[in-house]
Amino acid sequence: MLTATTPLARARSRAQGVIGQIRKLFVAHGGGDFVGTEHHAPSPALAAAMAYQPAGGVGYAAGGTMYEDYSPAGVAKVAGDLREKSAELKKKAETKGEKATIEIVALMFQAILAEERIPPGIRVWFARLQMPVLRVALEDPDFFGTATHPARMLIDRMGSCVMGFDAAGVHGSAMEAEIKRIVQVIEQYPETGKKVYQIVFDEFQKFLSKFLTEKGPAQKVVGVAQQVEQKETLAIQYTIEMRNMLKDMPVRDEIRDFLFKVWAEVLAVAAVRKGPQHADTLVLKKSATDLVWAASAKPNRADRAKVIQDLPNLLLRLRSGMTLLAMAPSEQEAHVKRISDTLADAFMSKTQAIPQAKIDAMAQRLGNLEDFVSEDGMGDLPLDAESIEMMLGIDASAIEVVANGGSKPTAAMMAWAQELQLGTWYTLDHNNQITQVQFAWRSDRKHLNLFASTSGKSFLIQGGRLAAYLQAGLLLPQEEEALTVRATRDALAKLEANPERLLA
Repeated sequence: MLTATTPLARARSRAQGVIGQIRKLFVAHGGGDFVGTEHHAPSPALAAAMAYQPAGGVGYAAGGTMYEDYSPAGVAKVAGDLREKSAELKKKAETKGEKATIEIVALMFQAILAEERIPPGIRVWFARLQMPVLRVALEDPDFFGTATHPARMLIDRMGSCVMGFDAAGVHGSAMEAEIKRIVQVIEQYPETGKKVYQIVFDEFQKFLSKFLTEKGPAQKVVGVAQQVEQKETLAIQYTIEMRNMLKDMPVRDEIRDFLFKVWAEVLAVAAVRKGPQHADTLVLKKSATDLVWAASAKPNRADRAKVIQDLPNLLLRLRSGMTLLAMAPSEQEAHVKRISDTLADAFMSKTQAIPQAKIDAMAQRLGNLEDFVSEDGMGDLPLDAESIEMMLGIDASAIEVVANGGSKPTAAMMAWAQELQLGTWYTLDHNNQITQVQFAWRSDRKHLNLFASTSGKSFLIQGGRLAAYLQAGLLLPQEEEALTVRATRDALAKLEANPERLLA
């Protein structure tokens, strides 16, 4: 069954298969000195040729090729220059393994430079990585041994992020500047091997997390999404905690339902909008305790008098809380009537009263509820698209909320949804509208996922629905394979058709 494993896991398996094929080709045609099996320093003549830089090296790539033209014609010129440089290096190589490595790396970068979905200016900067990557490939056996080599991972991540990228756009300049910086850092430290690639890969990941959400509509959407998740999480946590507090108390079902289904939501919204220890939030927390006490039996005349005296203010506070939820007046009236009827019945009841000590303990615990709540037992968050704006007091017009519902995804699809990498591009088919979107943000608890489109529209998709869309093909990755895997596959096809070129 195709959904038994995640597509990402299958892609990794295919990638490793491609690398295995290239290794076999190496061994078959590169001879016994295949550099991919153990560490080798380049032969002296080859090392000298790779280290050569012309005077005034600013604007030059390692190896001496100057890149200034960022147009498609400039990319073609760069590709030709790199082919010539690779041919020169093969003449300096002293072993079959070195020649084979030079040829395979050259073919890989030839494929990368031919990838038209990457803006020309970015491809020119990728070209400057060919010589540093060649140095790593010659010295480090892992480059042709694993798809998770830092140099491969770096090129793959940068490539996946710029596939749907408009280099002329506002965000384009920031992304291009970061890629330039990374390339220049790698060029400055040619002797550090894969370590420098791991460092700049980690830096690029950090850059992405800020770049994708720090400007424009996405920044506002992320702020909304974070508050939504916080509110929904708190509502669930508060409900669980109040159930625990009331489980041994003789509290009527009508009051329990109101506290669990309405008041937990009220407390959560108040905590998000004003803070859990804000005076207004504390008043709402105390209202829960007051309601529990008022709804218990009142055999004592003094207690009955106190209920009568405090009831108008209590109902006023309950209305105030429900208004925070943007609840319709008619719905508020229905809740107030139900509560009033329950209180009237309790007023005349001769049943057991709730001890004051329990009421005091509940009040203390509610006052510092955040110290006690946990995420144990939490499932998917409920998400009401229509109430986001009114509940949180934020304009949510730029957000298309896709809440949980529809078909149930498999465990593998749920796992895939949590493996999606920031910055990657997808084709989204939502309500019969096709949109190119970039994965911009994932909430801390992975319940909410933000996809941004170039038009400024953002899609906030819950975890379960995201997995369902992936499973149904409504959200499709724009690239099935990583950039370096495709480039390796392309190189492999050329070498299988013309194996003599390895050593030519």
